[in-house]
Amino acid sequence: MLIATSSLRIVYRSVALPTFVLALATTALGAMDAASRKEAEEWRKQHEASYRKEYVPLAGLFALKPGPNTAGSAAGNAIVLPKAAPAVIGRFVLAGSHVRFEPQPGVAVTIKGQRVTTSVALASDVADAPDELAIGAITLWVHLSGDRPTIRMRDPNGEPARSFRGFQWFPIEDRYRVTGRFIKDPAPHEVKAPNQLGDEDTMQTEGVVEFKLAGQTVRLRPMTTRPKRFWFIFRDGTSGKETYETARFLYSDLRDDDTTVLDFNEAYNPPCAFNPFTTCPIPLPENRLKVRIPAGEKAYVQK
Repeated sequence: MLIATSSLRIVYRSVALPTFVLALATTALGAMDAASRKEAEEWRKQHEASYRKEYVPLAGLFALKPGPNTAGSAAGNAIVLPKAAPAVIGRFVLAGSHVRFEPQPGVAVTIKGQRVTTSVALASDVADAPDELAIGAITLWVHLSGDRPTIRMRDPNGEPARSFRGFQWFPIEDRYRVTGRFIKDPAPHEVKAPNQLGDEDTMQTEGVVEFKLAGQTVRLRPMTTRPKRFWFIFRDGTSGKETYETARFLYSDLRDDDTTVLDFNEAYNPPCAFNPFTTCPIPLPENRLKVRIPAGEKAYVQK
């Protein structure tokens, strides 16, 4: 690790240590680096499994107009579903910012295993447990793009899932795991982050994180997703070349001493890198870095 290595060099300069002491120090340093690499490897495995479940099978994102929006496999519906679905499953009714579902009589549509037989208000995916409608293997739910309700569809048998080509990563390197210092703003505040569809997501930020990388002092502004949990949305000098052009994401935790570890080996692509039925935020201008960070996930290969 960079910090441990620097400390070790100071010890070498200060005093001539016995060989066995140096061996112990070197072993401890190697163990620390091995632990960090193992942590990054395990994180990547979990991330890939999560993305394959949640985002790879996304097969539709439908805008809603005010009032009723019929849904089913018939071509005349406002929301056209795969052929495996019934011709009409019901309709989504948009009233202001609220959406309810009215089932077609006789059609088997369920929420959490329970059949929907009457009109039901749908909780969006802003909630921890959104109301997902299931029609066979197909699931539908309300997704907010900014403040705009849409209907998102997941189909494990759809073209996006069948054509997905997998993940590619840079080798894990200790030099891209850095410790940053959190510099607080005078007060937490909200920012509007545009997404690729032109809608704006409201997020909270509390300050910036300053760190050194490739001999440069760098600052990134994270969003706070929960107390002491940071979400970085950034670009760097590799964006549009080795890595996805729009953005990459990275999470870290704030320590009690106002430091945080940024492991760019765990930087990853938003799902819009490979799936068109997603909505991904665009980095704030201050998070569009010039420094190259060839670490974490590489650009998705389309062919």
